[in-house]
Amino acid sequence: MAYWVLKALLSPILLLLWQVRVEGRHHVPRRGPVILAPNHTSFCDSLFLPLVLRRRVTFVAKSEYFDSWKTAWFFRAAGQIPMRREGGSASERALAAARDVLDAGQVLGIYPEGTRSPDGRLYRGHTGVARLALQCRVPVVPVALLGTTEVQPRGSMWLRPFKTVTVRFGEPLSLAHVATDPDADPTVLRALTDELMFEIRRLSGQEYVDRYAKKHQVVGGAEPATVRAAVAAPVAAGEISPPLSAAVPPAAD
Repeated sequence: MAYWVLKALLSPILLLLWQVRVEGRHHVPRRGPVILAPNHTSFCDSLFLPLVLRRRVTFVAKSEYFDSWKTAWFFRAAGQIPMRREGGSASERALAAARDVLDAGQVLGIYPEGTRSPDGRLYRGHTGVARLALQCRVPVVPVALLGTTEVQPRGSMWLRPFKTVTVRFGEPLSLAHVATDPDADPTVLRALTDELMFEIRRLSGQEYVDRYAKKHQVVGGAEPATVRAAVAAPVAAGEISPPLSAAVPPAAD
């Protein structure tokens, strides 16, 4: 109930202050379980994505948001799931809760980069989305959020009004033909994740960096040479795997 109350209160404000464009909304199933996998460049991404859907979206959120009362009340009221990055039982409980969301036929939102992009580029995806999708046998919809960094730049607590935000949904990545145990073959998880990041990159137009965002460091306002060298055309350089059909064996007839 708290989710719908918050959405009813916030939606008119968001639509009044920002121009929100939606593309490809028909790719999100009207019913049944699905994972939404967006890029992540601003804190306000989690506001605009649920805004454009009639279905409830439950996000896996950083546990740090639940450590302070200033943000904990909002995330708890919205029914978000805290995920601790250090792993262990807390993360396992969060993943179990995420599976419960999908088993109930609902919409789960996960940022495959694991954290916000430090510079607006698209970083290497973690394999948690692919693992959940295979375990629960649900489709994954890649999503691109554009313009949210202009609304709320990194480090800013305030939202800048009268900006344009675009939410672009891609075609679902169906995993029905993948016959494998997600815990048995990590190469399949990486192939699925790379294909997902390729689709997000295609939708967003972002530059791709084949590094995890949390490991990215900027020293003295300039990037180390190793970081610059990691940025390249992902397909041409082989940084993103070929399409899933070429990387994953199909299920036996």
